[in-house]
Amino acid sequence: MAATLTAPAPAAPAAASRARRDRWRGRWAERWPLLPLLAIVALPALPSPAAGTGGGPEIGPADLASAVAVLVCAGRLLYLRRRPLTAVAALVLGLPAAGFAVAAVTAADPVAALPGLVRYLQVFVLVPAAVCLLLKDARDFRIVAGALVVLAAVQGVVGVHQYATGTGASYMGEEVRAVGTFGPSDIMGMATVVAYGLLAAAACALRAPRDAPVWLRPCAAAVAAALAVPLALSFSRGVWIATAAALLVVLALTGRRQALTTLAVLGATGVVLVGGFGIGSDMIAERAASVTQVARAPDRSVSDRYAMWSAAGAMWRERPAAGVGLKGFSAHRDSHASIGLSSGSDTAGAGQAFRRQPLLSPHNMYLLVLSEQGLIGLTAVVGSWAAILTGAVRRLVLARARDHAAVDCGLAAVALMAWQTVDFLYADIGGPTSVLTGVVLGLAAWWALAEPEKAAVAA
Repeated sequence: MAATLTAPAPAAPAAASRARRDRWRGRWAERWPLLPLLAIVALPALPSPAAGTGGGPEIGPADLASAVAVLVCAGRLLYLRRRPLTAVAALVLGLPAAGFAVAAVTAADPVAALPGLVRYLQVFVLVPAAVCLLLKDARDFRIVAGALVVLAAVQGVVGVHQYATGTGASYMGEEVRAVGTFGPSDIMGMATVVAYGLLAAAACALRAPRDAPVWLRPCAAAVAAALAVPLALSFSRGVWIATAAALLVVLALTGRRQALTTLAVLGATGVVLVGGFGIGSDMIAERAASVTQVARAPDRSVSDRYAMWSAAGAMWRERPAAGVGLKGFSAHRDSHASIGLSSGSDTAGAGQAFRRQPLLSPHNMYLLVLSEQGLIGLTAVVGSWAAILTGAVRRLVLARARDHAAVDCGLAAVALMAWQTVDFLYADIGGPTSVLTGVVLGLAAWWALAEPEKAAVAA
């Protein structure tokens, strides 16, 4: 008598589905500490009640997210004892705090300097350290860098729409300046985030991750090229210069052949966008030409900047060691500035009425630190940044020579750090994007100061 065979229940698909869910949950269980960092990147574009008013601390949603990130780091260190900073990383990232403390203590009014101390510690010490601690490997780095690209794309679309419809900030009598959701009171906000995203996308286009799909590299190149449009329409000369310098630095580190090819493509793209389609060609050409005229025929904004730079130098000469104290530039400005300094800059457009904004900083981070913190503060801050940039370049050269998988992270870190150091020649911290500066410094510091096997080998 033949035995009846019963087929077993099809358990393989269910088991495979459960395995996929477990892997997905495992990945998110490992990546959840990145959520505060992603919030820091996403939230600066939201309106901030105090942004641009010139009075009171500029506390926005991104600042609250940065506080959450620091608390998450503190909890992981205290209760889980996860990944403390190395001695070198702690020294490099903590060095600026010494200069900030000296400037706060020696200020004429230490209580008034306290908000400045908190802001400086947040942007230049706590947030970079939090980024270093929360990034586990190169994949985490790419997630945060990808968030910068997404933010840049969103702001770029808004900025191009503002130019096309005449709803941007006022520029040369027309409301065509692309400012994104930051408004005319933070004229550099959109340009800054677009530059960050452009550089991160360009790094991926120059060297995509090994396990990336084949379409990622051309898509990254297309995104970087597209972001050049809102960057141009921001009419921000300092950001243009910083972006060009950062791109030249990373191109020089990728090899001669790839550098020449990329420069040719960038030149052709610029000719097509400006010459072929005429995207802001007249205004962009005039704005670009003004870069070479600042010495012999400066406009009002450049004249005011020169006057504030001179005032910062005078403050430093008066107190060379520790400066006039944190948040002291605005209080000492009138007694040190020339009579040619105007009372403020005019802003209007993008849904905002005409407003006269006071000039409360020299628009040069190095001179701001020198005037408020003296040689002590400048040495500490610039020393820390120089160590991060030097370490990032060195790690990138080693990773490229050994053909490591995370070269794209190194290119992004070097590009962002180079951009920041050049941009600080024409700008300083202020507004909702200040906290993003801390994220950028943290990304560069993670690449430069993390253990070699985690920074250069992890894919």
